[in-house]
Amino acid sequence: MHRPGGRDVAIMALAVVGISLSAPLTTLVTAPMLALAFWRNVGGAAVLLPVLLLRERSTLAGLRLRDLRSSVLAGLFLAAHFAAWLPSLSMTTVAASTALVTTTPVWTALAARLSGVRLPAAIWWGLVLAVLGVGLIAGVDVRVSLEALAGDGLALLGAICAGGYVLAGARARQRLSTSAYAVVCYSVCAVAIAVSAAVVDAPLGGFSGRDWLLIAAITVCAQLLGHTLLNLVLSSVGPTVVSLVVLLEVPGALLFALVFLQQVPPLLALPGVALVVAGVALVVRASRPSTLVEPAT
Repeated sequence: MHRPGGRDVAIMALAVVGISLSAPLTTLVTAPMLALAFWRNVGGAAVLLPVLLLRERSTLAGLRLRDLRSSVLAGLFLAAHFAAWLPSLSMTTVAASTALVTTTPVWTALAARLSGVRLPAAIWWGLVLAVLGVGLIAGVDVRVSLEALAGDGLALLGAICAGGYVLAGARARQRLSTSAYAVVCYSVCAVAIAVSAAVVDAPLGGFSGRDWLLIAAITVCAQLLGHTLLNLVLSSVGPTVVSLVVLLEVPGALLFALVFLQQVPPLLALPGVALVVAGVALVVRASRPSTLVEPAT
């Protein structure tokens, strides 16, 4: 693990603020969540497309359709992640939803075990802590309402789908540059969400000015500041540090939810949130770089 310099620390701090704002701002949006996910990904692809065409056009030479399969699969998993996680924010607390969706490294570690990789003891201890934390959160929310419990389940499903996104993305980037992968992934995700929106008759436009401003703010904070800045320092500080830094989104989102929404999670749920974060941190610290998570929130 590399020791971050002052510049890296400043960049990561700004990225944490960006991703921490995502969940609280999302709860303020009255437009359909599918529309929010659609425009976030359209915005991300639109910003990265000029980078790909102007600076990395040479990476497109010789590409074959099969080279794009993993990027397409990552985009489909990302669409499923958003479709599951975003609605959970209106069903359970921001703190619970954010903590549960950050369990992605747990699922990627389990996927590695199913593929035959032997996991260190530290990962198993991390899994135990995370499961205990999830149990505590669910135990509190089942007393709050069945809707809150369903929100917890959707957040966990979002984490599982994000695990598929991470693993498919890691394979895609063995063949593609980061910008080429991201443009394909975000575009596929946007198309999949647009199809889903058409199926359920959810509008992708015609919203209030307030909603458009919130969608723009979420895109800038999470999709551009969060993703872009963390990817910027990935090569200098390493994936383990970046993955651990992502966990700071949990207390960050809790604080922003308190300020913007006056939302205080049940006190009994806080130990569960802390256990989930500690467990995931153990898993991340003991995992191989290929099983670590990039932010999807």
